[in-house]
Amino acid sequence: MDVKEILNHCDHTLLKQESTWAQIKEICDDGRKYECASVCIPASYVRQAAEYVGNDLKICTVIGFPNGYSTTAVKVFETEDAIRNGADEIDMVINIGWVKDQKWDDLLTEIKAVKESCQGRILKVIVETCLLTEEEKIKMCEIITASGADYIKTSTGFSTGGATREDVSLFAKHVGPGVKIKAAGGISSLKDAEDFLALGADRLGTSRIVKLVKGQQGEGY
Repeated sequence: MDVKEILNHCDHTLLKQESTWAQIKEICDDGRKYECASVCIPASYVRQAAEYVGNDLKICTVIGFPNGYSTTAVKVFETEDAIRNGADEIDMVINIGWVKDQKWDDLLTEIKAVKESCQGRILKVIVETCLLTEEEKIKMCEIITASGADYIKTSTGFSTGGATREDVSLFAKHVGPGVKIKAAGGISSLKDAEDFLALGADRLGTSRIVKLVKGQQGEGY
């Protein structure tokens, strides 16, 4: 697969707690240069980043991140605030305790509420696969399909594991036709990226692929 095509599927990500504006600005510059799908950044930088990039790059941020156990009302407020500040895409974390308690209706209601708050913008739903059983993953495919969300996303990158080829393959078998897949967490090579896309992922959440390409191709890209 062409490197440029891989980069077009990347949500170039910086979500470390100590992230500074200088670092966010750099990934925005790289996101534009390498024509990434978006940059995924902390909510506190959304307005500044949106003003900085204008219409040149999509701005994504995270909601209920990374633990997912905020109340639905808080997640809705976070989403509305992010949209007002200029976010183009929203990545929300589900309440994983509700999965364990089999509160399927509550999960569906919450995702629908956040999706409505997105006002037509893309919503990706993070299920944190490393904490779920296979049966729970399949059930979340069903719920996310029913919710009207745009993507199911594997991981926050802040838990015990990231994206696996097995999970992306499982999602590809069980999501509805309107739902895309985002693999995130631990994608550290172009081979990883190519594999995930071949298995059915449409987006890659990664902090490393752009850095890798910069290192290989330098400023001559």
